[in-house]
Amino acid sequence: MFEGMEPIELEHEGTHLRGYAALPEAPRPYPAVLVMHTGLGIAYGVNAAVAQNLAARGYAAICTDMYGAHLEGAPIEDTGRAFAENLAAPETQRARVVAWFDTIARRPDVDEERIAAVGFCYGGFTVLELARSGVNLKAAVSYHGVLKTRARADVGAIRAHVVAYCGADDPYAPLEDVDDLRREMQDAGASNYQITVFGAAAHGFTDPDSAALNLDGVRYDALSNELALGGTFVLLQHLFGQ
Repeated sequence: MFEGMEPIELEHEGTHLRGYAALPEAPRPYPAVLVMHTGLGIAYGVNAAVAQNLAARGYAAICTDMYGAHLEGAPIEDTGRAFAENLAAPETQRARVVAWFDTIARRPDVDEERIAAVGFCYGGFTVLELARSGVNLKAAVSYHGVLKTRARADVGAIRAHVVAYCGADDPYAPLEDVDDLRREMQDAGASNYQITVFGAAAHGFTDPDSAALNLDGVRYDALSNELALGGTFVLLQHLFGQ
């Protein structure tokens, strides 16, 4: 899955993490995009494909690992436990995604003033947590992400352009959570945010293989996926000029 991509190692609170970077053929330093995985882990789903697409457009795209290198490609039961453990430790969860941001921002081939993050499902939750942390993130794009948080954004904390693409039939992010996110952005004084609800979409609408999971409320929707990714590329072009 990650053939031709550069491994990036990170130690965080006793857990060895391994991400992968797809680097563009373009002048350095690059704008960077963190690509954050679903609850099933870094080796599942669209992560590598999206990273390679971003690299072809001139971005350094880094697939980040939130579970640990020992769980890359692990069975769903094992990644599910890691998912639950991270959600049960919100301070560690937020600190871990900030550690990834700091690691990428320090790279000499990355422009630290031009960093964005995109994420799917659990990764959508993770990018929102990164935005809530107050780091110098320029965009946080959540696709069918979990929207609840245990620590809402403080007033003035959000520096990123926050975007959430949601499905009206998503049981993991019901419409009341969508409304709560909008209120959170307003209460925090976020100057740039966008929340889009696709009426035909459910959870996992970006994942062509979602039917194999056999989960209620999880299904692929090609049009919603293309609109969300297309909107992301437009946003990045406006923010980063490419």
